[in-house]
Amino acid sequence: MSVMEIWINPACSKCRSALSLLDAEGAGYTVRRYLEEVPDEDEIRAVLERLGLEPWDITRTQEAEAKELGVGAWARDAGARDRWVAALAAHPRLIQRPIITADDGTAVVGRSEDAVRDALSRGKTL
Repeated sequence: MSVMEIWINPACSKCRSALSLLDAEGAGYTVRRYLEEVPDEDEIRAVLERLGLEPWDITRTQEAEAKELGVGAWARDAGARDRWVAALAAHPRLIQRPIITADDGTAVVGRSEDAVRDALSRGKTL
């Protein structure tokens, strides 16, 4: 049986809420403190594929680092994808959180209780 993984920043209230809900539901999961154990570009591409999202969809564009990089002005198309992924790997604080990888091979950005429950439901067999 695979176990869900949750990418968190311990200082983030949404991350703590997601962990509390996973614990309350008795879910099996591993924690990745992604600011300490920074995902490389391939891991970011893999999680984006699982999410069904583009890198700009999971970028925290209001962070100071994002503003310093000027990401708001970057193109959001296939030609710019590698630039965005490289920025997320180099500046992990820009990654939206928490990201939960579900047992069925998908992933969700667990910023709401509903999203966390969605991840939990994807791990259950029917």
